[in-house]
Amino acid sequence: MARPLVSVYDDKGMVTSSTIKMPAVFTVPLRSDLVRFVHTVMRLNRRHPYAVSKDAGKSIISLVGHQTSAQSWGTGRAVARIPRVRGGGTHRSGQAAFGNMCRGGRMFAPTSVMRRWHRRVSVNQRRYAICAAIAATGVPPLVFARGHIIDKIPELPMVVNDKIEGYKKTREAVTFLKNLAAWEDIEKVYKSERKRAGKGKMRNRRFKRKKGPLIIYNQDNGIRRAFRNIPGIEFLQVEKMNLLKLAPGGHMGRFCIWTESAFRKLDTIYGTWKKPSEVKKNWQLPMPKMKYVDFTRLIRSEEIQKVLRPRMKPRRARRKRKDPLKCFALMRQLNPYASVVKRSAILLQKARELARQKVIEGERKTAKIPANVKKRARLGKGKVSSIW
Repeated sequence: MARPLVSVYDDKGMVTSSTIKMPAVFTVPLRSDLVRFVHTVMRLNRRHPYAVSKDAGKSIISLVGHQTSAQSWGTGRAVARIPRVRGGGTHRSGQAAFGNMCRGGRMFAPTSVMRRWHRRVSVNQRRYAICAAIAATGVPPLVFARGHIIDKIPELPMVVNDKIEGYKKTREAVTFLKNLAAWEDIEKVYKSERKRAGKGKMRNRRFKRKKGPLIIYNQDNGIRRAFRNIPGIEFLQVEKMNLLKLAPGGHMGRFCIWTESAFRKLDTIYGTWKKPSEVKKNWQLPMPKMKYVDFTRLIRSEEIQKVLRPRMKPRRARRKRKDPLKCFALMRQLNPYASVVKRSAILLQKARELARQKVIEGERKTAKIPANVKKRARLGKGKVSSIW
């Protein structure tokens, strides 16, 4: 959450007695995805159309360097049917011409200026992205993450009085940056200078370096002339904000130095929660879904933790899984006909038991004791069993 007031510093780096209410644009939700998308589209729209010559690599006699009258040798020579240079007495004769794989030939799919160079992006998206980029300049972790050295900067956003808008000498600007403890970020730019990879070295882009502070002013009374020779520093007029400078590379969190008059105009340009913008038509600041974005910190605060009950241990309902083959009640739920089958099996078992008893009784009555068994029974002490 943004603090309510912002201090104003003088050109010597000392805090003054004046303060400014924090503009509402610094409370806009930080949409990094939207900033990245709009930045990419705006960068594409700055391209200059380019293409190769439509006659390059073709057999046009008027063009110097492409005056060959090559023709195909046709079939029957065990070579490709691509056009070949005529004549003899030189290595060039008999070589293929015009094709994209040939020496001095055209390129494959020659580039044309009739391409979709421009990408459309809505006005609301551009405005939202700029507001999010402005809000990110007041978040120290994002500024640190972007690579700026702001260890000794007293506070963000950094607002200074309008005296620096009248600077006309570079030595005044250097003294101001050293008093503000922002010179370390300039030294980082000096150390980061290195050669560019690729053919940009031959196109007035030989060196590249990191970005330094961005100075946002209200009126140019010489401020651009004073700071323009310091590497890494860029300028923006508060009424002409540019996302390509506020979020270079699509990364939010650039280190910005605001002048007091420019900082006071933000509410007029972008509006507040209660009134729309006076400059931009049909524009009102987007409302955040949550007033406090850090929900974890909110839940873990002492005020909320005092009224919350202690965490209960999760109870797992253990369900005993029964076997239908062993639990007849469960089998009856699965198959109601199981009761009939079981009853039939019991009755059949009883009928078989009765039949078996009848057979045993009949055999006892009709059975005869063998003679040798009777003789052994008389000689011994035992008696003949009743079954005989």
